[in-house]
Amino acid sequence: MADISLIMETGALADIYEAASENQYKAGLVLLEQLKFTPGEIVLDVGCGTGRLGVDAADLVGPHGKVTGIDPLATRIQIASKRARENLSFLVGDALDLSIFASASFDVVYLNAVFHWLPDKARALHEFARVLKPNGRLGITTGSGDHPYPHEILKERVMARERYRSYIESTKGDASLPTKKHLESLLHDAGFQCQSIFFAPHVLITKSASEMVDFIEASSFGNFLGHLPNHLRSMARQEIEEEYEQLRTDEGIVAEATRLIVVANKIQG
Repeated sequence: MADISLIMETGALADIYEAASENQYKAGLVLLEQLKFTPGEIVLDVGCGTGRLGVDAADLVGPHGKVTGIDPLATRIQIASKRARENLSFLVGDALDLSIFASASFDVVYLNAVFHWLPDKARALHEFARVLKPNGRLGITTGSGDHPYPHEILKERVMARERYRSYIESTKGDASLPTKKHLESLLHDAGFQCQSIFFAPHVLITKSASEMVDFIEASSFGNFLGHLPNHLRSMARQEIEEEYEQLRTDEGIVAEATRLIVVANKIQG
């Protein structure tokens, strides 16, 4: 699987993500609707980013509920913390190690546009099962391995060119997208029963190719081209932007993809 580094994240990338993540936020709202929150529930938002979706979750559980958002990137938690209130808090945390939380302490755990970045998905799912109460709900919105992202296709095309071929590292930094079948298997092995799992179309439109690549860099915390040597990075970015120009319509640069949306219950026992 591709190697993901968190050290490439910068405050500037966090700011870009905060400004340009409307599309992911809307996908998260669909997930929250599927999870059917009730007032008073205790919720964990894994990979909360800048905390925007957590605000909506906190509204749904009300003043007697509680939402905790965790993210491994301090730059994003810094932004998220500005949204904190009595029933909404944020802290730096790792999806693969939730030892700061007691077992059976949450009614709901959810991840929006995060699961495909996790390096050990099986371990993460077992952690989610541990911290969930019996019959607790898990919600996931993730990229679909059955439908590769446009930027991965364009990046692969550019990286196949002669000047980049000798840099094996150029293949790093991509998300590991689960297929529907694989995700169902992972959930079963971790002690979950799927209540719903379906594909949902995802369209991202930007005014320019540069804005599109900015968003991809921000959503990958600098990993998209971060493993290339500096002298090739700007060149590769320009070539990818030229590829994106081929997707221009009257609306702008249009990138179409597909997401997987999952709701599962922790099996009691």
